Amino acid sequence: MKLITEQIENVKILTENVGGKKRLYIEGIFLQADLKNRNGRMYRYETLDREVKRYNEQYVKAGRALGELGHPDGPSVNLDRVSHKIVSLMPEGKNFIGKAQILETPMGKIAKNLLDEGVKLGVSSRGVGSLVEQGGVKVVADDFMLSTAADIVADPSAPDAFVQGIMEGKEWVWNNGILAEKTLNSLNSLTPTIDRRVREERLLNLFNRFLENI
Repeated sequence: MKLITEQIENVKILTENVGGKKRLYIEGIFLQADLKNRNGRMYRYETLDREVKRYNEQYVKAGRALGELGHPDGPSVNLDRVSHKIVSLMPEGKNFIGKAQILETPMGKIAKNLLDEGVKLGVSSRGVGSLVEQGGVKVVADDFMLSTAADIVADPSAPDAFVQGIMEGKEWVWNNGILAEKTLNSLNSLTPTIDRRVREERLLNLFNRFLENI
């Protein structure tokens, strides 16, 4: 499976008073279905709907739907880079509208200062899955798993250059219940070694049989 990320640029900034304490939120479209995006990919509504329901049940309701400031290069959430907590993620047509609270973490304070200074920020979803080519569109397959509905990212001047949604040199596989990274180059380089080892073992077995028959 590959790491897949998608960026949404337009999010609203909200301020709410809860118990006399001011809280900052971002809100907007976090995920879009049945639409070819600028990365040439499309998510089926059924796939996203299933994953959003799972994400809501396992993460949002449990208060652990976290996101990072910046663009991580893996599917796991790095606690030292957490900037916000996703508090809701609901379907609206073919879109999924999310709301995230900016936290009082070091990265959350950076995000808050950027927003206060008028910096335009966007959100980037992150997950792992396979892609299937269909009529010139890369359709995200049914094995897609949402890692986080929204990381906070800067709005780039050249978004197509900024968002390289799939890390082409990496594969993510399940290893004892944990997503582990494997580089394609490493996998390819192992193949000749494995083949050579098998050949050497076979030759050794043949040689031992020869000695037994002398």
